[in-house]
Amino acid sequence: MGFALAEALAEQGAEVILVTGPVNLEVSHTNITRTNVNTAEEMYVQCVNIFPKCNGAILAAAVADYRPEEVSSKKIKKTESSEPLALRLIKNKDILAELGSIKKIGQVLGGFSLETHDELKFAREKMERKNCDFIVLNSLNDEGAGFKTDTNKVTILSSKSQNINIELKKKKEVAEDIVNFMITNYF
Repeated sequence: MGFALAEALAEQGAEVILVTGPVNLEVSHTNITRTNVNTAEEMYVQCVNIFPKCNGAILAAAVADYRPEEVSSKKIKKTESSEPLALRLIKNKDILAELGSIKKIGQVLGGFSLETHDELKFAREKMERKNCDFIVLNSLNDEGAGFKTDTNKVTILSSKSQNINIELKKKKEVAEDIVNFMITNYF
């Protein structure tokens, strides 16, 4: 959804900075500046540095909540030991929460919330906890929505309007609906 949102924003005349992890997607609009990162920490640094200069941001990335505490630069070889290999995980920084904490009056912050149950409740709690103006709910229970497909079905929640259900359609069209919602309600 991030690339579709960047294109939809650019089509509306916005100067877009797209911060993205390693993907095989390309951008075509001249109003989009792409910033590539490889890790959640790099994405955090870029977003925290860029956001104060922006009118708004929509965070659509599914950044992992945790990362390995240690990363090996070499292959971990099999041993004769029957002891299990332990992998310790540590929390990544919460980019959306950090941007919500530094958001200035007049800036707009939108995020995504992927849920599997009690979707509306958890998405609204996330929106409030992270100081978002709106949140886009993806449910893993909706066939054809979200991942590994070119379609999506979402619900936009905000404090300014009732929930807006966007039925299953191409991600490009869903992105246009989200951008139109943002422009109509916040700009």
